[in-house]
Amino acid sequence: MKKFAVTTSYKPNQQQITLAKKIANELSCDYIPRKKIKDFNLDFFYVVEKDERLVIRKKGFELFFHPSIAKVRFLNIKKGLKDYLIESLNPSGNEIVLDLTFGLGSEAILMANFLPDGKVIGIEGSIHIYTIVKYGLKNYKDSSNWINNALKRIELYHGNFKEMIKNYPENSFDVVYCDPMFENPVFESSAMNPLRGFALYDSVNESDVENMLRIARKKVILKSRVGDSMFDKIKVDKILKGKNSVIIYGVIYKN
Repeated sequence: MKKFAVTTSYKPNQQQITLAKKIANELSCDYIPRKKIKDFNLDFFYVVEKDERLVIRKKGFELFFHPSIAKVRFLNIKKGLKDYLIESLNPSGNEIVLDLTFGLGSEAILMANFLPDGKVIGIEGSIHIYTIVKYGLKNYKDSSNWINNALKRIELYHGNFKEMIKNYPENSFDVVYCDPMFENPVFESSAMNPLRGFALYDSVNESDVENMLRIARKKVILKSRVGDSMFDKIKVDKILKGKNSVIIYGVIYKN
């Protein structure tokens, strides 16, 4: 069991302290004043910063909410380049998309931008990633209005997606999207590295896909990478991949 606590930045205001105690209560852990945090042998700790940004600190890295690669991908789309997730989604703009493996939400942000009359409902299984992103979605403000608007169209829930998809009624969502952690990760990906110690590594099997199709009205989109075995095990109707990319999107259409 990892040992962790919640604290604040140095010289906190009362608002920070109140929020830190609230988060500690939600996580069933201790609130420790910042000056005393060094006296405890913790694996990591949460910090409520002065702008109410929430950060996990661990020796060697920080984990915090940020739009990540969503900005770069959106700019590429504006330049006329293809984004194969958006090509797979092929949005009309009013879809309800279920993102089963939310992570830091960069792909959910990108999808939500193309859903002005729809929304993305996200599920995150890791309580620590969920907590960071939950408060990030609430407090993050970007210089780009499209990101701020996209964030308003995202709802996030904590849970095990394999169990949750068993309980949703048929045709609950237009599209179900699943991006499990890769079998052969790209360790050069600096955006992903802080997540690895907190992420869940559930793979996707045929039974999961059957449930995804049951609750989808239109289609299921799966993400994998070259060298992984997902699409050897799971039959898809369409593969989308950039010429020089290792990322693969597989689409299964609802019959």
